[in-house]
Amino acid sequence: MATVLEELEEIVQEGEIAEVKELVQQALDEGISAQKILDEGLLKGMSELGVLFKNNEVFVPDVLMAAKALNAGTEILKVKMMEEGIESIGKVVIATVAGDMHDIGKNLVRMMMEGAGFEMIDLGIDVPTPKIVEAVKEHQPDIVALSALLTTTMEKQREVVNALVEAGLRDNVKIMVGGAPITEEFCADIGADKYTQDAAAAAEAAKAIVAA
Repeated sequence: MATVLEELEEIVQEGEIAEVKELVQQALDEGISAQKILDEGLLKGMSELGVLFKNNEVFVPDVLMAAKALNAGTEILKVKMMEEGIESIGKVVIATVAGDMHDIGKNLVRMMMEGAGFEMIDLGIDVPTPKIVEAVKEHQPDIVALSALLTTTMEKQREVVNALVEAGLRDNVKIMVGGAPITEEFCADIGADKYTQDAAAAAEAAKAIVAA
């Protein structure tokens, strides 16, 4: 018979919000730590879904539903995690760059990073470069994550990198970029630190950055 964490791992992939909440509560009632529920239930399920997504076995709506279920589960865990003294593993400022109204990719990355234990400052879509620079000054994040879904807006990622250099903030922060037209080559060309192809990979890369 499957354990409650194995069930949770399955159910989060199916995006069943009510059942995820029930299973998280059940796991807590069984005396399982919040960290273990997060790592071996919710995040394990999401990470497996990320692999299926990469292989085109599931699609964006499936991942969005699962991410909502993951969020519902982590909401219940938050109080417990504070009691257990689990601190965030790092801080990320995330934004879709100026001129770009796309938010699905950004939202997926935010949810996956939140689930991985990051404190997320989400500036939204169509964010002007000065606003991103201000947010970096104010919040002093470990990482700035920039999304651009259009070939016409991808150059705005370069603008943000240059603006952070000019503001003397570049050395304090790692810059991650993503979006449909973005490539490893473009990332290197604009002087960013890390490109990832999807939300699951972004969360893994962010964990590696703060661990280093």
